[in-house]
Amino acid sequence: MRFRTSTALITGSIAPLITPFTDSGDLDIESLRRLVEWQIDAGSHGISIGGSTGEPSAQTIAERIEAILAVADQVNDRVPFIAGTGSAKLDETIELTNAAHLAGADAVLIITPYYARPTQEALYRWYATIAQEFPDLPIILYNVPSRTAVELDPTTVARLYRDFDNIIGIKETTKDFEHFSRVIHEAGEDIGVWSGIELLCLPLLALGGVGFVSAVSNIAPHTVARMYELWIAGDHDAARRLHYALHPLVDLLFVETNPAPAKWVLHQQGRIASPCVRTPLITPTAAGIEQIEALLDRASVIVNEEKAF
Repeated sequence: MRFRTSTALITGSIAPLITPFTDSGDLDIESLRRLVEWQIDAGSHGISIGGSTGEPSAQTIAERIEAILAVADQVNDRVPFIAGTGSAKLDETIELTNAAHLAGADAVLIITPYYARPTQEALYRWYATIAQEFPDLPIILYNVPSRTAVELDPTTVARLYRDFDNIIGIKETTKDFEHFSRVIHEAGEDIGVWSGIELLCLPLLALGGVGFVSAVSNIAPHTVARMYELWIAGDHDAARRLHYALHPLVDLLFVETNPAPAKWVLHQQGRIASPCVRTPLITPTAAGIEQIEALLDRASVIVNEEKAF
């Protein structure tokens, strides 16, 4: 099957953008467009919006579509654009996916339906319905059990991958590294697998993964992209050095609930107008900010290098 963009290009560091809000909590499209430009200038190999880091469950469908349209327009085919279009409801997922398709997204990222805890057969039918609705749109499954309370089994992933040409792979956000290996083993080495766990991004490449969708690229896009490029070029020692150098920034992201710490850093750097997150999240507490600042200091070499972009 031929798609709008070759799926072979959806590799490397795909930046899962935060969704900027104003101090009053409205969408900040101007800041969002600036983030897209910074990410592309810094070397990110693709742009995504609407994943967990983007606070999709705190937005209306109309707001999510507005963000998708803005990012698609700003990216303007310079790098692959992957829109997160999943919801806990099938009708909303189809509406979001249709909007992304019409906007020219190169692929969509669809999270497992959360809270309901469907069986593996139910998950298969959920994704089968969406795949049949959009046969010419590449679909990336999104497994993040820590947020959804359900896990896509490797055998279910393999079944979907075999049955639908437009299901091209999966973003795996699980700390069970054995799970990554079993997905590739069950589905075959040609399946696309992207890591959503920051400290498993580099190790996944050794198993045959094609890239990562790492929240740390929100604050260190050049370093994360460079780590991938060094690995692919065969300079594994240099790639590993960057992997370990990123540790403090990975820890920073989760001082309090992601994406609040990343938004605080981006606001301090003047890249977004406000650090606002929507309820039930809160901006970092004073104790959290103290930890964030200490971790920024530990990663000062990377932080200073990122200022060049």
